[in-house]
Amino acid sequence: MADRVEQLADGVTLYLGDCREILPTLGKVDAVVTDPPYGIGEAGGKAKTRTSGLTSKIRNAQIYRRDYGDDAWDDKPIDPLLIATVRRTGRHAIIFGGNYYDLPATSCWLVWDKLNGATDFADCELAWTNLPKAVRIIRYLWNGCMREERDIEREHPTQKPIEVMRWAIGHIPPPADVILDPFMGSGTTGVAC
Repeated sequence: MADRVEQLADGVTLYLGDCREILPTLGKVDAVVTDPPYGIGEAGGKAKTRTSGLTSKIRNAQIYRRDYGDDAWDDKPIDPLLIATVRRTGRHAIIFGGNYYDLPATSCWLVWDKLNGATDFADCELAWTNLPKAVRIIRYLWNGCMREERDIEREHPTQKPIEVMRWAIGHIPPPADVILDPFMGSGTTGVAC
C-alpha cells in the first residue's frame, strides 16, 4: 500500500510507495506512460564517465560531473510480471525502453532521436505502445550545451525532456484523463500532463 498519498493539484494525485504494492489497488486507467529502469547500469554515476567522443567543453558540463548516487536501481531489468501488470493497468500504454522487455508485437513504436552525434550514448530511445497507429519519431536534442530545454535542471540520469513526454502523451487517443506513471523518476510525465 502507499506510504503516503498527496493531492498535488486538482486532478493530480501522487502515491508515494512501491508500485508493486500500489498497482493492484488501482483500477484501470486511460493510459500508462512510463520509463522503467532498463537494467543497463545507468545508476551509480555511470554517466560521469561516459564521455567518449565528447568535446572537452561538453565533457566538463554539469550533467557529466553530477553525482546521482550509487544506487542499484538500474542493475537489472524490471521483473517481467511487473511490466505485464503495468501494461495491463492502462487502456493504452507507452513504455520507454520497451525494446528491453518481452512485450507483444506492435505497429506503433515511438522513437526519440536524441541527435547525440559522436558519443557512446544511444542515438535514440524506443517506447513500446499499444496505440493503433504507425511508428512515430521525434528529433529532440537533450545532450550537451546546445540541447533544447537548457533551462531544465537535470535531476535524474535518465530523465526525459518534458517536450518528448508531451509528444508521447499527445499520441494517446481520447479520453486520456487519467495517466499513470509507476516509475516516476524526476516526475517529467506528470509535468508533461
